[in-house]
Amino acid sequence: MKDLYIGSDSDYLQKTKSWHSEDSPWKANQILQMIKKNNLKPRTIVEVGCGVGEILYSMNELFEDGNTTFEGYDIAEDAINIARTKNNSNVKFFCKDFGGENAKAFDLLLMIDVFEHVPDYIGFIANCSEKATYKIFHIPLDIHLSSILRGRLIAARNSVGHLHYFTKETALATLEDAGLEILDYFYTDGSTLPRKLRTKIANIPRNMLFPIFPDLTVKLIGGYSLLVLAK
Repeated sequence: MKDLYIGSDSDYLQKTKSWHSEDSPWKANQILQMIKKNNLKPRTIVEVGCGVGEILYSMNELFEDGNTTFEGYDIAEDAINIARTKNNSNVKFFCKDFGGENAKAFDLLLMIDVFEHVPDYIGFIANCSEKATYKIFHIPLDIHLSSILRGRLIAARNSVGHLHYFTKETALATLEDAGLEILDYFYTDGSTLPRKLRTKIANIPRNMLFPIFPDLTVKLIGGYSLLVLAK
C-alpha cells in the first residue's frame, strides 16, 4: 500500500488529482477552532502526512503574528515537490518519515486524515506522538449505516487507500490504545464544502437532523469526521 504514495507521479496523485488540497483552508480553520477553544499557544507545529502542504500554508496565514513556525513531513515525493513550490521561510517541508531518535520536539503535532492509510496505525500514532506535547487528529468516520448499505467502504479503500474504518467510539479508543489522553473532540461537517448537486440534495436530511441528534445522524447518514485534541 505504501507504493500508492511513492514516485514523482504517484498513484495517489492520479487518483485524487490534487491531494485534496481544495479542502485545506476549511481543515485549517477547524484546527484553529480547536486550538483557540483550548487556549493553546503553539510556537512550533509539525504536520505528519502533510501532502502538498496547503493546510500548513493556510495555518501560517491564520497565525498572523508570524511567531509560529511550521514543518511538514510526507513520504510522497510528488506531494512534497508541489508543497515546496511556494516560497515561505515560516513553512518547511521534508520528504521522509517523521520521527526517530534524532527528531526534534514540537509544541503541536497534526495528523489530518492520515493514520487510516497506515498498516500499523496504532504504532505509527504512538511513535509520532512522542515528539510533540499536544496532538490534533482529523479522522474520517467511514462506518455508518449509509456507507454499509451502499457498499462505500470498499470504495474508500480502492479510491483513496483507506485501510481502516472508524466510528467515533473506535477512533477515540484507537488514540487511547496508542497511549494518548483525550482532551477534547468535536465533529466536523464535510457537507459544508462545495460538492455536486446530488450530494447537496442528500445533505438536506443530514443538516436537519444533526443539530438535534448529532450522534445518531453521524451513525445513520455519515459525512462527518472527528477532530480530536490529545496529549
